[in-house]
Parts: sequence; structure tokens; C-alpha cells
Amino acid sequence: MSKYTSFPEPGDDHNPFQDPSVTQHSSNTDYPTLDLYNPFDTRAPGPPPPYEATPPSAPPPAQTPPIRTTPTEPRNYGSYGTQSAVNATTADLLRKQEELERKARELERRERELDSHARGTGSSRQNNWPPLPSFCPVGPCFYQDINVEINQRFQRTVTIMYYFWMFSAGTLIFNLISCLALFCVDVQNGVGLGLAILWLVLFTPCSFVCWYRPVYKAFRSDSSFNFFAFFFIFFAQVILYVLMTIGIPGWGFSGWIVGLYALKKKVAVGVIMLLNAVLFTAQAAMGVVMLKKVHSLYRQTGASFQKAQAEFATEVFSNQAVRQAAANATASAAQGAFTGAR
Repeated sequence: MSKYTSFPEPGDDHNPFQDPSVTQHSSNTDYPTLDLYNPFDTRAPGPPPPYEATPPSAPPPAQTPPIRTTPTEPRNYGSYGTQSAVNATTADLLRKQEELERKARELERRERELDSHARGTGSSRQNNWPPLPSFCPVGPCFYQDINVEINQRFQRTVTIMYYFWMFSAGTLIFNLISCLALFCVDVQNGVGLGLAILWLVLFTPCSFVCWYRPVYKAFRSDSSFNFFAFFFIFFAQVILYVLMTIGIPGWGFSGWIVGLYALKKKVAVGVIMLLNAVLFTAQAAMGVVMLKKVHSLYRQTGASFQKAQAEFATEVFSNQAVRQAAANATASAAQGAFTGAR
């Protein structure tokens, strides 16, 4: 025992677990271990039961991790206020996109206008209205291109005014046909037929020059003077349309009074003249509507009577003929004063 109670020498290579008594006890499987034997159990007297090795338990089955799937439907994780802000931002972006597209169209129109300037003779444009054939000895008198010269906001209005002028010219042609039909059944209506020819020849070009061209130039260059010229002349034209609709006998207009009179002479001629009266009525109503429409647009453009006066003075004094006439008048007055003084 002194061997196990004393410390071994440093050079002594001795393993205490290799003792025969220890190895004999570990090789004996008839004795249980301490975790199975209870010496205080009085219900089973006698020696402890032999030791039985428990079979190793099977390892738990490996659990497959759950598969994460991406939801197919978008979920709104924000509040209602956040969603409203997103919608407002989207609407603002769409509005800005529309404004940019409108500006791009306006820039393209300006480019076409510059191209038309370059294609013109020198710095002016070639006249293209009225569209006469090449063999005609008289050429076009005006240049007109609504898509190029008129702002996109006013193109529809100017186009309607152009079609309205064409409708007025067509109504006067039909008025001439109606008066000719009445003259065929009543030869005493020769004055009306003559006046119908005069109105057609006079009103068709004069209406184009006196009220359509002013409204065209007013929207083209935002001219207050042309706006006022249009209002004054077109108002008189609307009053004349009302007189055409009434149809006073002997005035050369196939209105309601003359139409009812022709209906007593011959039904077919009366029907033709009453149709002409309907056209005159529509023409007068359309004239009132367009007058109000142009006046509302005129108020949006910022034109005024003061601007019209300034434009008129500028155009008058910039006219070479007016300046020459004023210079001649001044020279004549000075010469007369000098002669009188002598």
C-alpha cells in the first residue's frame, strides 16, 4: 500500500488504473452500477440484480426545415395615410408627365414653324390660301396654317371659325338658289334675285377678310387690336344673320317671311326657302355662340383696350405710306406758312 500512498518517482511510469483489482472489477458485468442499485429499497431483500446494459436509443429523426414561400399577392404593410400619399405622388408624376408631353408637342410645332419659315421665299412665307390651281393667273393671297401658327389651346376655336365661314358661304349659295327658284314662279322677285347675287359676291370675301382674318391673327400673335376689330365687325355680322333669318321681302334673303310667302305660290319652292330659313337660323345661333366663345378666350389672354390702342399707334406710325403722307402734309403746311409770311 505504500506504493499507492506515496508519490511516485518522477521517472516511474506507473498507471494506477492498470491495477488488477480495478481491471477485474471493470470487466465483471454481474454487478450493477450505482445509478441502478438502491440500498435503501426494503421491498426487494437480497442481493442486487445483475447489471443489464441498456441498448442505445435511436437518434431522433432529422426535422426538415419549413419551406418559405413568397406570397403571390402584394400586401399593403403601410397605413392608409401612407397609401394616400403614394397615390398623390403618382398623380403628381402623371400630371408632370402630361405637361412635359404638351411642351414637347409645342416645341415640335415651333420647329415646324421654323421649317416653314426656311421654306418660304426669303424671310416671308409663301401664300397658300385660297388654294388655287397652278394654271390660274391669280395666286393665293394669304398664308394660313392653323396647326403651325396657332397655339394648341386655340386651334379648335380657330378651326371652328374657319368652318363657320365656309358654312356661311354655303348658306349664301343656297340662298341664291332659293331666290332663283322663287323668281321662276314669280317674276316680280327679280330684285331679290339680284340682291342675292350681290350678297354672295360681297359677303363671302368680305367676311373672310373682315372677321375671320382678324380672329386668326388675334390668336396667332395675341393681338388686342385684332380682337377688337373682330368683335366690332362680327357683332354687325350677327345682326345681319338675324335679318337674313327674318327674311324681309325684297332684301334678297330667303328667311321665314319670304319662305311662307313662297309656300303659297308653290309648295316645292316654299319648302326650299323654308330650308334656307332653317340654315339662316342655325347660322345666327352659331354666330352668337362663337362670339361668346371668342370673348371668353379673349379675357383669358390678357388683352385690353389700352394694348389695342398701343398696337394701333405702333402699326400706324410704322407704316411707310402713313409716314410719307404725314411728312408730305407737314412739308406742305410749312411751305404754306412760309409763303404767307412773305
